[in-house]
Amino acid sequence: MRFLGKLLGVFFGLMFGSWFGALLGLWLGHRFDEAMGQGFVFSSANSQVVQQEFLFSTFAVLGHIAKSKGVVTQQEIQVANFLMDQMRLQGEARRQAQDAFRQGKDASFPLEEQVARFVKVVQGRRDLLQMFMEIQLQGVFADGVVDDSERALLQRVANALGFSAQELDAMISRWEAELNFHRRGGQQQSTQSSAKQLDEAYQILGVTDQDSEQQVKRAYRKLMSQHHPDKLVAKGLPPEMMELAKQRTQDIQRAYEVIKLQRKAKVA
Repeated sequence: MRFLGKLLGVFFGLMFGSWFGALLGLWLGHRFDEAMGQGFVFSSANSQVVQQEFLFSTFAVLGHIAKSKGVVTQQEIQVANFLMDQMRLQGEARRQAQDAFRQGKDASFPLEEQVARFVKVVQGRRDLLQMFMEIQLQGVFADGVVDDSERALLQRVANALGFSAQELDAMISRWEAELNFHRRGGQQQSTQSSAKQLDEAYQILGVTDQDSEQQVKRAYRKLMSQHHPDKLVAKGLPPEMMELAKQRTQDIQRAYEVIKLQRKAKVA
């Protein structure tokens, strides 16, 4: 039914009483058919390939960054295992993830080539690329700090994914804030801790206390849409990684609630 859009376009064009409208409808219908065709190929024939590539690239790049300091720390190994546990990887799937992590640790691992392959396979879908980058940041923050060698590799990965240095800085800032926010449990605490928690909540949403309620809500909704688990899986995120996306949305929701409560109390 690749011609359905064309037929509907011509039909609605003629309804407006002109052949020009029919021709315009035909062109728009053609674009619709093309988009639907591309979506069908991605979601059916290539979905398994996308998911396998996402898993392999994730753990291979994690392994390469972990090795950047010369020695893979116990915390970094624990983070890799924790991610595998969260994804409930067992048997052959877990062995493949472990093998990818080991391949990534090799000094000759082709980082840019592998990331470029990943970008091509996921068809440059920015929300998937962002999720991939955020998982790498989760691994880097395993020991609580980002040293120069890790930062340099993160920048190479970001460049290969199409993110600028400024975008990487923003992601690092948001992830660091989210890590601290998550450790606090998103609950109200002492006055000093509450102030830090509020700052972290603003950083997670990428806004400031000077932004209006409308701007904060818009940022919140955009982040929720970008990290919606079902949407990401539909676009190629491995189902095993849905739990990671859920955790992100929970932190985003809690951050938004903290900001709303503080603003409500301030007005009262």
